[in-house]
This record gives sequence, structure tokens and C-alpha cells, in this order.
Amino acid sequence: MDKAELPEHPIFNVIAEAAAELGTDAYVIGGFVRDLVLKRPSKDIDIVCVGDGIALAAMVAQKLPHRPKVAIFKNFGTAMLRADEWEVEFVGARKESYREHSRKPEVEQGTLDDDLKRRDFTINALGISLNKQNYGGLIDEFGGVKDMKRKIIRTPLEPGITFSDDPLRMMRAIRFASQLGFDIDPDTFDAITENKERIKIVSQERITDELNKIILSPTPSYGFKLLFVSGLLQLVFPKMTELQGVETINGNSHKDNFYHTLQVLDNVAQVSDDLWLRWAAIMHDIAKPDTKRYSPKVGWTFHGHEDRGARMVPKLFKDLKLPLNEHMKLVQKLVRLHLRPIALVKDTVTDSAIRRLLFEAGDDVDALMALCRADITSKNDNKVKRYLQNFDKVEKRLVEVEESDKMRNFQPVITGEVIMETFDLKPSKTVGELKEVLTEAILEGKVRNEFDEAFAYLLEKGKEMGLRQGHSSNN
Repeated sequence: MDKAELPEHPIFNVIAEAAAELGTDAYVIGGFVRDLVLKRPSKDIDIVCVGDGIALAAMVAQKLPHRPKVAIFKNFGTAMLRADEWEVEFVGARKESYREHSRKPEVEQGTLDDDLKRRDFTINALGISLNKQNYGGLIDEFGGVKDMKRKIIRTPLEPGITFSDDPLRMMRAIRFASQLGFDIDPDTFDAITENKERIKIVSQERITDELNKIILSPTPSYGFKLLFVSGLLQLVFPKMTELQGVETINGNSHKDNFYHTLQVLDNVAQVSDDLWLRWAAIMHDIAKPDTKRYSPKVGWTFHGHEDRGARMVPKLFKDLKLPLNEHMKLVQKLVRLHLRPIALVKDTVTDSAIRRLLFEAGDDVDALMALCRADITSKNDNKVKRYLQNFDKVEKRLVEVEESDKMRNFQPVITGEVIMETFDLKPSKTVGELKEVLTEAILEGKVRNEFDEAFAYLLEKGKEMGLRQGHSSNN
């Protein structure tokens, strides 16, 4: 039996001692062992014992100097405690069987061999003994270490059964491939394709959790290509698959917006780990299939896809069970504004156009510029280089205008309350119109956002609308 080098931390010896006292065998199992072999950082330790996992957790807690609190999950037969930076979960070895239309297994006590067999992939079906007779011994019944060397994702048992029993494993296979840069074994991938419809019995929350992990992987396009080719993407995110394909009329073709989107996503991934900026990359052209038109004069157009896309974002987030909060609003804003900086790539760009972008983007202007840079995709490297150099100029102008005018998230110094008091108005459409006129004047550079200058402009505009100081409007 090969030996594995466990990290130098007393937790492993304490678990070994507690297991010996209880007369049970204990093993480190699963993802922690995988990451140890791959030399990846991991702070989540799964312990399997042939017996009562909750009792083992309680004894380990007694033996640790800081006596950590044990969280017990009786329904699952598991217990969890913290030891310094480690989070340790304990469970008794078990075997599982599934019914055809359910992904909830029937669970009963089992041996270590039973427990390893129920693991999803060979790279996760690894164990390290914590028992006196073979402490540190690596248990690898299904060739997980060999598969790691070959960079292969493979199921320990027949893949069709593995995926039919627990369809979420199909998403997990692709997630691990994307995170680790591994290939999926051909038989395993064929089984994903054959069992893809089974994903419908899995909750959207769990599917989206795996989707987010794929999006956060180093090269997320790889995971999405596997989802697409397997047929899973059509089932879990059908709107994205509509982007795929090229139509040609009279010799004029548009680009394949699916593969363009994946390139934008990868470009964003190179500069940011932000999940929501990556989601904005996925959704920035999501409305192109709905806005696609062909004109004999100009060819293919996608007019208004940015506004249509922004309106689609809330429903897409709701369908995917993503949070309907400020993250959704950020994605919506970035989708709506993603063409705006490109329009500024001209020597003739005005300060007012820069002010408007700063005003509308607010604190998200840097994220917007990152998305826009990522959106420059072409097989012509010189074209990409030229566009990116133009973006450098735009970013320089953004900094200059922001420093002089302080337009990011600005509010006019003249508030609605001042307008109402000045013209003796109640809350009304007129107040909103005056506020809008004043905001426009500041953005256009007609007046500075300083009280005296802005107030004088307000009086002038009020007079044009038939208002007098201290006299109410009929509106």
C-alpha cells in the first residue's frame, strides 16, 4: 500500500486516537485526499469511520485542547467541527441504493469498500488510513491516482448507473474537468449524453451551484463547451444555446455569438475572479437571437440587443435561481451599458458623453470597462490591438473628466425639496421635469454642479415653464 503524506497537524493523530479508543477504523476520504495528491490547497476534511461518525466527532472534540463545538446533523448521520483553519466532517461508512424517479438514496450502514463505491469519480474515491496498523496508507481501489496522472475524469462504477442514480454528478463531472483542466473519459462522457434528461429531477439551486463553479474555473469556456456538446446546456440554460449558430444570406454571415460569448467570458476570467462580472460576460449578448435582422443594405444587425438583454436579466436570474439583489442589478447595468464605451472610441468624443457614462455607470465603471475590453474579439490581431489602444484613450479621458467634474454617482446640488420650496410646488411631474432639465444641463456642461450657478439656471428654466418663485403651478 502506497503512503500519503498528511499535513503536519495534530487533528489527524487525535482522530486516530479517538477511533482506536472507540474500536473503529477511520479514514480521510474524498476531495481532501484528491487535493493532497494534486497539491491543491484544501481546508475541508471528510472523515469516514466504520461505525458511528457522530460518536467519533464527539470524542475528537473532547480530546482537542480548545474543545470545539460539534454541529450534529442527525438526518444525515453526520457531524462537523472546526480545528484551527480546518473544517472536519464525520460520517459512518454507508452504502446507497436509488429508486428510478428519485435522487434521494436509501442509505444503510456499510463497509469502507461500500462507501468508496458510492463516490462519484475515481479521483474522489481515494482514502488515507488513520489506523495504527497502516497509518497514512493510501487506499485507491479504482485507480484514482492513475487517472489524476492521465488527467481523466472517470466514474468508479458503470457510468450509466452512476449518473442515473444521481444526475447532478453529470454537472459535477464537467465542473471538475473545467476546474482541473482534465478530460472526461469517453465512456463517462457518452453516459452523460445518454442520461442528460435525468438532470430534470435535480433542483435548479443545485444545478446553478455547479454552474457557478464552472463559471469561476480558470478557463470557463471549456466547461460550457462540454455542457453544450453533451446536451446538458440546452436543458439547464436553454437561452444560452440560442446564441449558437451562423446564418448566411446573400453571402453575408454574422459571427457565432455563442463562441464569441465564451471568448468574452474567458477574457474576463483572465482579469477578474468576480462571479457577477463573469455572468455579465455570459449575458451581454443574450438578446442577439431576439433582435437579429438582415438588411440587404447593411447586412446583419442586432439593434437594441443591449436594452432588450438588460430587460431579460431579471427573468433569467429568477429562472436560474440566482439572487435577485444588487448582483442582478450590476449584471443588468453592465449588459445595458456594454456598447457605450465602444461608441466613445473616437477622437471627437465630447466631455458630455464621458460625463454621461460616468454618471450612468457610477462605481461600476471599472467593471464596465473590463467587460468592454473583453468584448473585443477578432481573428485579426491588429484590429484587436487597435481597439484596445483606443480604449486606453477612453480610460484616460474618463480619469481626466472624473477628476475635474466628479461625475461618478453625482447628485445635483439642487434637490427636489429645493425645487418645491422655490416655486411653492407639491410633489408632482413638474418637479421631476425640472430636476431632469437640471441634471441634463450639468451633464452637458452648461452649468457646473455648484449651488449658485445651478440655482440661477433653475430660476431661468422655471420662468420658461411659467413658474414664479413662491407661486404654485397648476400642474
